[in-house]
Amino acid sequence: MAEPFHYEHDVFVGRDMGGNDYTLTPELITRYQAGTEDRHPWYRGASPFGAAVAPALLLHSEVYRNLSWYLPNLIGNLHAKQEWELFQPMLVGDRVCTHSTVVERYSKRNRDYVVNEVLITDPTGRWLQRSRTHQSFLMEADRTGLVVDKEREKRADRTFVVGEGTGPDLQPTQKTITIDMCQAFSGPHRSYHTDREMAQALGFPDIVVQGMLSVCFIAELMTGNFGAGWFCGGKLNVNLVNVVWPDDRLIVRGQERSAVPEGAKTRVHCDVWCEKADGVKTIVGTASGLR
Repeated sequence: MAEPFHYEHDVFVGRDMGGNDYTLTPELITRYQAGTEDRHPWYRGASPFGAAVAPALLLHSEVYRNLSWYLPNLIGNLHAKQEWELFQPMLVGDRVCTHSTVVERYSKRNRDYVVNEVLITDPTGRWLQRSRTHQSFLMEADRTGLVVDKEREKRADRTFVVGEGTGPDLQPTQKTITIDMCQAFSGPHRSYHTDREMAQALGFPDIVVQGMLSVCFIAELMTGNFGAGWFCGGKLNVNLVNVVWPDDRLIVRGQERSAVPEGAKTRVHCDVWCEKADGVKTIVGTASGLR
């Protein structure tokens, strides 16, 4: 019998991580709203799709249901980048299927990156969403002190310029991060996203607010500004550039950059970002929706 090319527990491109089936219940919506404070009326009542629609990123953390794609050194690991494509809305009550695959590995600035793609379909196999999560891991296991402290975001190399175009601004939203939000979004199990002691054990001074929460804030911004044109063809590509901590107040912003015809619709490309009260950017990138 031929030997396999990869060892069973290696994290390699092409590794099949399996998937899950879900029914999108009102209880899942309630939990999402508690974690994000996104209470769009379409999630509970009539929508342009004929019934209540699930938040676009309701299954935001499906990629983290099975962490065997993580590298062994968990000290200082961070969610670095997120891509998302929306093809069809998911209605409350629908059954959906997920499947996860390791699709890329690369190295940059003393970190190893693993990219996990999650495909969400309906039971017939029709694509609903596709996302790619880039998780980064320190190459060096040894450390002294904190891997990331709260002063890091003040450094000159942590400054990011975005939103300096001439297009109209999107209607912004604001969020103040609470422990209760972290528990609802990332719990109920203990992790460095919900527990200070566990965060300190991994090289952080405080709870690290899960990066996917800020990604959901961007999705809320796009929902509010594009409506059905976000659920049917929305895209985002963002980098998570600074850590969000409990009690941080975030302003979620966007600015239209260009508009191009796409069939009978127009795709509007936007710069999007979250910033703290002192202007520190925590997530920067691009998103687009249809009009």
